[in-house]
Amino acid sequence: MDLQLAGRRALITGSTSGLGEATARLLAAEGAEVVIHGRTAERAQAVADSIVSNGGRASITTGDLATDAGADQAAEGALAGGAVDILVNNAGSYEHLDWAGATADIWQQTYNINVVSGVRMIQRLVPAMRERDYGRVVTIGGGLSMQPFNNHPHYNASLAARHNLAVSLARDLAGTRVTSNVVSPGAILVPAVQDFLTKLSPERGWGETWEEIEYNSVREIVPNDRVRYGRPDEIAGAVAYLCSPYAEYISGATIRVDGGTVRSAF
Repeated sequence: MDLQLAGRRALITGSTSGLGEATARLLAAEGAEVVIHGRTAERAQAVADSIVSNGGRASITTGDLATDAGADQAAEGALAGGAVDILVNNAGSYEHLDWAGATADIWQQTYNINVVSGVRMIQRLVPAMRERDYGRVVTIGGGLSMQPFNNHPHYNASLAARHNLAVSLARDLAGTRVTSNVVSPGAILVPAVQDFLTKLSPERGWGETWEEIEYNSVREIVPNDRVRYGRPDEIAGAVAYLCSPYAEYISGATIRVDGGTVRSAF
């Protein structure tokens, strides 16, 4: 299926690994020119070079989005190659902390990195999309925004804010051809997750093979209808669709890609 992204330029924040990298690679494969963002040029350039070697178009930008100066740097670098039609707000982080360990300072730091960083990029790039009357903003959220665990409270709350700001932005863009939506992943299998679960398996009795570990750990930790973890490409596919003309009539929506982890019809 041709998603008709040829001629579009997309900035994917935090795209040197994981979901961001998978999204950049798929958008490039669909014909978009992608801007790889990271905090170091070396890692961003490695991803960009790989995309170019596979026939895609890619450039890089750097900047710490937790600061105004870093966001300015990232936006300026992205715009150096032309207008940005697509903004994928993917960058974010979290620490494995419970209510006792997540201090007020950590809550503030997490909110700044996971929420305000996206606001910074929206404020720097979306006004031009509005002027051109075309654009796509996709925010990567998460199921913990709707169905939070008792642990990681600071992260859960920041995800809820990401969802909320994306819908608020959609309302602000009413009457334009700029849309704002959320892709909400469930538990996604990246190398660090697989390594963590494999090391934890002997203690939990999940099995020895990866097939056993995945099946049993999913049932215990994140029960879902597919009884497995999602893959980065599956998240990238949802993002790519929302960036395409086929999603012109979708705005202010949350697309859950979680295998049925969130137990809600709405």
